[in-house]
Amino acid sequence: MVYYMENGNIFTLTEAQPYGCPNRIGVFALQDAEAAAGQFCLSPDAIGRVLQNRAARFESHEALDVICAGLLNHRALSSPLERVYIFLQKSSLLFLCDNPQYVEKLLSRVIEDGVPDVSFGKLLFMFFEYLTEKDAEYLEDIEQGIINLEDDVILDKLNKNYVKTIISLRKRLMILKRYYEQLLGVLGYLDGNENGLLDKRALRSFKILEGRVDRLYHSVLNLRDYVTQIREAYQSQVDISLNVTMKVFTVITAIFLPLTLIVGWYGMNLQMPEYSFPYSYPIVIGVCVVMVAGCIFYFKKHKWF
Repeated sequence: MVYYMENGNIFTLTEAQPYGCPNRIGVFALQDAEAAAGQFCLSPDAIGRVLQNRAARFESHEALDVICAGLLNHRALSSPLERVYIFLQKSSLLFLCDNPQYVEKLLSRVIEDGVPDVSFGKLLFMFFEYLTEKDAEYLEDIEQGIINLEDDVILDKLNKNYVKTIISLRKRLMILKRYYEQLLGVLGYLDGNENGLLDKRALRSFKILEGRVDRLYHSVLNLRDYVTQIREAYQSQVDISLNVTMKVFTVITAIFLPLTLIVGWYGMNLQMPEYSFPYSYPIVIGVCVVMVAGCIFYFKKHKWF
């Protein structure tokens, strides 16, 4: 779909209007890149080379800025990012997208809200702002989930293995960290404005947006550190549990070791005087009971269990 700007407003370009009119905005799917190149005076070969590289980046060419950004799907972070390639010229702005509806939804919002004094720079700013408008809320949800996980780990409410949950959180935060790093790189190059295609007002807006993304980035880093601390706390809990188990086995071994020694003596088939004594068995049993009771008393006194 093609739009055009006039007097700071955006309108949909109709079939009756010429494609050569200035200040055009194009939104096309990637498979329509060749047709878009013809309408926006771009080389199909140059566009093809740009589309071959799906990495998030900024490229500055003669009178042309090229931006590649990813659309983050919060519901499926591990899925491949949908890509948007942006070609900014002095009199046109072209979006080539995996999902054109995403950009068209933004433009529809701008048209319906009657946003004043729209320019290419302002539209670009609104696009990147649209990318991150719900990210702060999303990070708050992750933080609350981490807090709940910490309570479960410390109190061991569910008595379960939390390794998978911790690994999943670390992977999600790693994806977000990489995403914001790439976005900060793109915004930093836009702030440079090498081709002079952005006005001062747009540059100020991008500076503010860069600060916001930087705060999101550092929030992700803080959450990663938080998850690391929880992992260490969980490992400590596991170690404590293992130590308790080993202590129990040690106490049991220490209690029954003397009994094993007594059984060994009487299992050597040697003639012993007490064999002929009628109260030998009750006496041996009594000695064993006294030894077990003595060991238990000793261990409790020293708080071994």
